[in-house]
Amino acid sequence: MNFADLGLSDELLQAVELAGYSEPTPIQAQAIPSVLMMRDLIGIAQTGTGKTAGFVLPMLDILAHGRRRALMPRSLILEPTRELAAQVAENFEKYGKNHDLKMALLIGGVQMGDQVKALTEGVDVLIATPGRLMDLFERGKILLTGCNLLVIDEADRMLDMGFIPDIETICAKLPANRQTLLFSATMPPPIKKLADKFLSNPKLIEVARPATTNVNIVQHKVNVSARKKRDVLRHLLQTDNVTTAIVFANRKTTVRDLAKSLKRDGFSAGEIHGDMDQPSRNAELQRFKDGDINILVASDVAARGLDVKGVSHVFNFDTPWHPDDYVHRIGRTGRGGATGRAFTLVAEEDAEAIANVEKLTGGPIPLFEIDGARAASSPTAEDQPAERGRGSRRAPRRGAKAAPEAPAHSAEAEPLPRAERPERAERPERAERPQRAPRRQREDTPVAASAPRSAPERAAPVAAQREAPSAPGEWNGPVPGFLHISALTA
Repeated sequence: MNFADLGLSDELLQAVELAGYSEPTPIQAQAIPSVLMMRDLIGIAQTGTGKTAGFVLPMLDILAHGRRRALMPRSLILEPTRELAAQVAENFEKYGKNHDLKMALLIGGVQMGDQVKALTEGVDVLIATPGRLMDLFERGKILLTGCNLLVIDEADRMLDMGFIPDIETICAKLPANRQTLLFSATMPPPIKKLADKFLSNPKLIEVARPATTNVNIVQHKVNVSARKKRDVLRHLLQTDNVTTAIVFANRKTTVRDLAKSLKRDGFSAGEIHGDMDQPSRNAELQRFKDGDINILVASDVAARGLDVKGVSHVFNFDTPWHPDDYVHRIGRTGRGGATGRAFTLVAEEDAEAIANVEKLTGGPIPLFEIDGARAASSPTAEDQPAERGRGSRRAPRRGAKAAPEAPAHSAEAEPLPRAERPERAERPERAERPQRAPRRQREDTPVAASAPRSAPERAAPVAAQREAPSAPGEWNGPVPGFLHISALTA
């Protein structure tokens, strides 16, 4: 089957061919004819299956007939995040080259002026996030009574972000006699309730079992301690034939710190998270798409729907808190029939989260073994200050026991080279100190005064310490302060 068999116009087929596509994906093959027949639709598909084109293409042909009016968009597409909304807008620009249609993008983080101006002139397609749409609606800048086609995209993500009440309010403002398309990767009960309320006799299309992962993605989990995550990530980035990668973290602070760390280590890395303003996020994403950087560290704001071609790897630096997010994170690779690899770093505190992920996806994720000595060798410049600070190995205090050295093959092995570690065999000065007399002898029997030592003899331990050989495996650092003995003491 090809796109010409789906009933699309010649103008649209030319645009699709120009974009480099010849055969529709399964969800496109099933959704496009139903949308063209003006049926309501529920599409359940995992990310990366081409569902965006599944509603964009037929919408273009439907909207080709009719005229636009000021402040009254003819169709509305709701997206949970700014990045998803921007991506759908790119699809309309790409496929709508031969159509005389106007589009407006309503997202937060940018000035309202241009958005209000576009609405005033009239638009055929309005792509919006619920928050900005509700804001402009309450200001009287938009009317929804002329909207006859509604698309609710990534509905389960809308649920996670708390947008369901806004969506219900928006649906109530739209004409009752309209066409509604709902797309979701999963169908939890609240989404099923939403569909039952606002869709009329919808056709159900399911191209993959809910919450399943792409078979083209090779998945691994790596057991690692929390403090070794950066070492293991660097090791994988250097050894697993990574061309382009997205690294996901749960917290915005982790995203910022990890991006800076990778840059200091010489990687071409960028970052994207919710604390960045929209122009900065767009610019960083464009750098990644253009190849100016090949590693993008991201929070879950980038996990849904971002379509970047050729992402070879996804790394979950943190195991996602919500199992559904795992499916959407790793879906950034293995897109369009390509293969990809996904690694999840699992610390001890992630045991419950990874168990929930494996329960959702229907099976255990294969364990990837890493040689701890290789992964943790050669501390980077970024690690050096920490080694000299509170985490460094200093000479043990008086009476303290030296920590046992970890075996070289252990995943917990210290990243310090062995030549820089203090050995237990050092500190000869302890053995050379005069032994105290037993307590009973000091209390009951006078002790004869020992012959005084000469100054050179008293200074001998210090001299021996300073002239200690610096062969590999021996301590060659500064003498701890409590071991200094003055040669001038009487």
